[in-house]
Amino acid sequence: MQWSEEAGKVEWEQFFPFISVLKKEEREQLAIHAKRARFQKNENLHGADGECTGLILIEQGIVRVYMMSEEGKEITLYRLYPGDICLLSASCVLESITFDVFVDAQTDCQVCIVPAGFVASLSKQHLEVENYLLKTAAERFSDVMWAMQQILFLRFDQRLAIFLMDEAAQRATDTLYMTQEEIARSIGSAREVVSRMLKYFASEGLVHILRGGVEILDKARLRKLTQSA
Repeated sequence: MQWSEEAGKVEWEQFFPFISVLKKEEREQLAIHAKRARFQKNENLHGADGECTGLILIEQGIVRVYMMSEEGKEITLYRLYPGDICLLSASCVLESITFDVFVDAQTDCQVCIVPAGFVASLSKQHLEVENYLLKTAAERFSDVMWAMQQILFLRFDQRLAIFLMDEAAQRATDTLYMTQEEIARSIGSAREVVSRMLKYFASEGLVHILRGGVEILDKARLRKLTQSA
């Protein structure tokens, strides 16, 4: 991780729709308290030290939010992209959030971190800030419920097909450079299971397995598989 001395010019309106209700002094304090940092791929942003990090604003790259069992099994809750905010890294601000999550850099990324204490102070002073935090939490819990639904009710081939299609749409490319281990972590499975299913997809002409990646060959059939969910 590399820290910058200050956040510099952050497009606050991109992240905070409530920015207009803040006083000039509060905006100045926001710029002072917020810190920009760069993380390398697979580096931990939150959760490893048990601290309440604060709001993480994603400026560049992709981060993965997940839970981990005592045995070390990971379940990905959702991923965040440029323009998104990670609220669960500031869970101490919302009393209703009582579970721990981890946040890792899925790619090299640049983020801006607003300390939890400052966020809590703004929330107490402005109803608009509190409402925004609650709305964001509700949206993320919707993502969590979708992840749980896939794990509990979908066949593994459906889950893998949905993941590949979503990744292709998000990255605007049919060639996904992700290792099978990374795919397994993203969908809460084991690398061996992913490997077997990818080999099956390849034998059916759906994908081509690359060194360190997967190329989608037949979107129509892969999409049909997701719709059978």
